[in-house]
Amino acid sequence: MSDFSTRRVMMVDTQVRPSDVTKFPIIAAMLAVHRENFVPDAQREAAYVGLNLPIADRRVVLEARSLAKLLDFMDIHPGENVLDLGTGLGYGAAVLAELGAEVIAVEESAALSAAARVRLDAAGCQGVTVVTASLSGGAPGHRFDAILLEGAVEQVPDAVLDQVKEGGRIGAIFMTGALGIARVGHKQDGRVNWRNIFNATAPVLPGFEVKPEFVL
Repeated sequence: MSDFSTRRVMMVDTQVRPSDVTKFPIIAAMLAVHRENFVPDAQREAAYVGLNLPIADRRVVLEARSLAKLLDFMDIHPGENVLDLGTGLGYGAAVLAELGAEVIAVEESAALSAAARVRLDAAGCQGVTVVTASLSGGAPGHRFDAILLEGAVEQVPDAVLDQVKEGGRIGAIFMTGALGIARVGHKQDGRVNWRNIFNATAPVLPGFEVKPEFVL
């Protein structure tokens, strides 16, 4: 039997801490959530490799470093309402719940959302509601203290930006061709102001591509 607990500690010690993520709640959450239970069964042995793990077409479980650094800069607090867009199999949602957030996890793939529910329930995660809906629409009717995009974007639709509360935060990886950079945005006076924070890559989520302009 694989010693996943040892691998979990190694992940934190070799991927998370060296990336200047030192907030105790994030370290504790990533040690508490069993990442191997939130990847495809055939990839459990690769769960703690420092890479994005493919779970479907253009969909991945974000590498631990990218997730931890995004959460670090987003500064999630217990009791905050957080939207986890593109939850996949639920790993990010589980970490957010461990941080004490109340999470709405949106997944547009019915198969992935069903699998996420099963895995989150099996892990005993409290405070996560999984919703099957279009990623680019977010969670209409809600406003969030923070929004995490679990994949890359070329642009973020206004429908999603509108769901960030005044004073709230949003984190995403922006791709330009093969180059990517993670950014965190803060909403002030109704406008999201983005800050570049670290280099990262991921597949662009469906609905977050730049639409081509047609010139006559």
